[in-house]
Amino acid sequence: MIKFQKVLKHLIAVFFITVGAFLATIGLNMFLVPNNIIDGGVVGISIMLSSITKFKLGFYIIILNLPFLLIGYKLIGKTFAFYTLYSIVALSVWSYILDDVPLITNEMLLAAIFGGIVLGIGVGLIIRYGGSLDGTEIVAIIMDRKSGFSLGEIVMFFNIFILSSAVFVYGWEEAMYSIITYFIAFKVIDITIEGLNETRAVIIVTTKEEDITSQLMNQLGRGITILNGVGAYSHEEKSVLYAVITRLEISKLKQIVNNIDEQAFVTISQVHEVLGGLAKN
Repeated sequence: MIKFQKVLKHLIAVFFITVGAFLATIGLNMFLVPNNIIDGGVVGISIMLSSITKFKLGFYIIILNLPFLLIGYKLIGKTFAFYTLYSIVALSVWSYILDDVPLITNEMLLAAIFGGIVLGIGVGLIIRYGGSLDGTEIVAIIMDRKSGFSLGEIVMFFNIFILSSAVFVYGWEEAMYSIITYFIAFKVIDITIEGLNETRAVIIVTTKEEDITSQLMNQLGRGITILNGVGAYSHEEKSVLYAVITRLEISKLKQIVNNIDEQAFVTISQVHEVLGGLAKN
C-alpha cells in the first residue's frame, strides 16, 4: 500500500510538471519569444542565444541546464534532480512541438503581462511538485554556502545581469518589457506555489488568555496554542497565544483582541504552508 502511494505521488508530480512545462512553453512561444521579451535565469539566456543562432530554444534549455544538474546532483538529491531533469526535457519537447504556433499578440505590454502570467503559472506548478527549470538556482545554493550573500541576493544578481544583457541583444525597450515580465512571473510563481488564500501566523501576548482563546475558537474556528511567558522587565507572568489564520480573518482577530485586552501585544507574520489548525467541535 505504501509503495502504491509513493508511485501515485510520483505520477501526480510528473503529470503536473508536464502541465507546468506546457503552460511555460505557451507563455514563451506565444507571447515572449516572438516579441523578443526574455525571462530571468537559464530560460532567459536560452531565449537570447536561440534568437542569434540557428538552434532552437529547447536545445539551449537542455544544454545550459545539464552542467548545473551534474554540479549539484549530490547537493539537491536524487528526487529533485530527476524532477528537474524531467522538467527541462518536458519544456524542451513542448518547445519543439509548439515551435510553429502563431503568437497571440504583438502588443509588447500585453505580451509582457500575459506572457509573465502564463509562464509564472507553469513554472510555479513545476516548482510546487518538486522540479525546477533554472540551473542558476543550483549554483546560487552552492555559492550561498561559500559567500556572504543570501540565496535570494545571488539569484537576483544573476537575473539582473541576464536581463541587462537583453539591452545589447534586443535594445532598451525589449529589456524594460523583460523586467516587467520577470517581476510578474516572480509574483505569479509565489501565488501558484502558496495559493491565493494566504495565511498568517499570529502571536498574542496577554493576561486574558482564556477570554481571547474562547472568542477566537468560537468566532474563527481556529486552534490556539497557549505558551507560558514572563515579561523580562516587569517579571509579570503572561500567556503567549499562537494561531494561524487567513488573510481575510486578520481584521476580525484584531477586533476580538482589542475588545478583550487593549494592552495585548500582537504580531502578525506571513507563513508559507499550514497543516491542521482547525478547532475541534
